Amino acid sequence: MSETKASMTEHLSPLRDFKPQHFLWEVSEDGRVGTIRLNRPERKNPLTFDSYAELRDLFRDLTYASDIRAIVLTGAGGNFSSGGDVFEIIEPLTKMAMPDLLAFTRMTGDLVKAMKKCPQPIIAAVDGICAGAGAILAMASDMRLATPDAKTAFLFTRVGLAGADMGACGILPRIIGQGRAAELLFTGRSMSANEGHSWGFFNALHGAEALEPEAHKLAQSLADGPWFAHTMTKTMLNQEWAMGLDEMIESEAQAQAICMATKDFRRAFEAFAEKRKPVFEGD
Repeated sequence: MSETKASMTEHLSPLRDFKPQHFLWEVSEDGRVGTIRLNRPERKNPLTFDSYAELRDLFRDLTYASDIRAIVLTGAGGNFSSGGDVFEIIEPLTKMAMPDLLAFTRMTGDLVKAMKKCPQPIIAAVDGICAGAGAILAMASDMRLATPDAKTAFLFTRVGLAGADMGACGILPRIIGQGRAAELLFTGRSMSANEGHSWGFFNALHGAEALEPEAHKLAQSLADGPWFAHTMTKTMLNQEWAMGLDEMIESEAQAQAICMATKDFRRAFEAFAEKRKPVFEGD
């Protein structure tokens, strides 16, 4: 075994062998791409109290899994997710007191925070129904691919709730613009795949058979790229929301200087000089 391969083997995270109870988790053969598959196809992959918590914990643990370098998030059976399960979440919520309700909404918000804070780029592969909390999971991902049949709805207002759920009022306008976000959050109507693509919510549309292969192709290309630099890009994309221009420029100056000190930066230069493709190691 080469020194590089031996070093990688010594630092494999236990998440490669993780066995979740409430969704499916797979890691690619090379160990660099993880796939989360919501797996209740008979109900269009709704979320429950337990699946929320387990997803939150997985994304938190991914912070320490540097061998896993990109994530694909998708659903089974031709749908992404129908959101919170009506009988396993919605009905119990109608019977809770305020302290328990707040504990629940904070927990679901913690899932979005964990997705934003984990260093791996997350690519949502969206087919069919993508509604409620399912739409939030797609929104919280870093990139989104979809099929032409995908229907995305932030439908909280249709069940008597605010569009302000799990960061939607802050994040969605940054993706598609204030007016378009306001329309979706006030009306709860479905956004078609073509609308989502033209508005910038979806990065690309693919046929149903090509969706996951294209998502994994994109994830693999990111995983094989300059891993440390990608983590810095994700961090800056999220941190700079609350910064003024001076703070943005200074933060990016520091981030880029740190990246320039990596071996990957040197590898890229040497490969360019030798007219070959660089092989990035993430250090």
